Amino acid sequence: MLGKITSANGRLSRAEQKVAAQVLQNPESSVEASIQQLAKLSGVSEPTVVRFCRAIGCDGYHDFKLRLARSIASQDKFFFRDVSAKDSSRELSSKLIDSAIASMQHLRNQLNHDAIERAISLYCASQRVEFYGSGGSGLVAEDAQLKFFRLGKPAIAYVDPHIQKAAASLLDEKALAIVISYTGRNKDVIEAMELAKLTGAPVISVTQSGSPLESMADVNLNVDVAEDSDVFSPLKSRLAQMMVLDILAVGVALEGGDSMHQRLALATSAIADKFVD
Repeated sequence: MLGKITSANGRLSRAEQKVAAQVLQNPESSVEASIQQLAKLSGVSEPTVVRFCRAIGCDGYHDFKLRLARSIASQDKFFFRDVSAKDSSRELSSKLIDSAIASMQHLRNQLNHDAIERAISLYCASQRVEFYGSGGSGLVAEDAQLKFFRLGKPAIAYVDPHIQKAAASLLDEKALAIVISYTGRNKDVIEAMELAKLTGAPVISVTQSGSPLESMADVNLNVDVAEDSDVFSPLKSRLAQMMVLDILAVGVALEGGDSMHQRLALATSAIADKFVD
């Protein structure tokens, strides 16, 4: 929840940002505060606190407090600590691994399971799937292609923005487009999604809640992970995106039953001779 508040801060109103700042600075006391107390500490009205809760995806103040409490509990064990040039390899490894674990816990707590079910249904109803992503999300798209092509339908990833637009314009109602972007504000993938929507193809986005990309998608698999390590590379968001697509792929495989298991076994046996004893 703390990561979700951080990532949502840019789209909150000024009054809602005051509530966000208060919660991020004092998460433990915010869990214990009544709505009246949190409003007073933030210098806003009680309706503003309610609007803040809804803006970050909560049903209300009670739901917000429950999610915040779970978020704090997960941070007790794993949290991000800034790396420095003085860190030993042991310290560096611990910090980055702890950060990755924390991001997975945040993802587990805020993932929309109804959206996962709808995404599985969209895949099962399609005849082929295409993945679009740029930069680090392009690598995630290519990784997804390696997972999904074994599930029995043509799957391809496009990372070049020109090819993305051309491919998206050639989709149809029997195809499925999965568009990946951490910010949900990448111009190239937004334009590709717009073209895909014009063809009538269903579109799944893998992005932050409240982003332009999410608002355009038929289903959004939300990845609300605060990326505090992007000065080096987008570590946590990349892992979260891959995990969401792993969940979708495994869900599709389980939905396919015995016939899907047999297909996956054939793919595995086909490359068995490529390994030494």
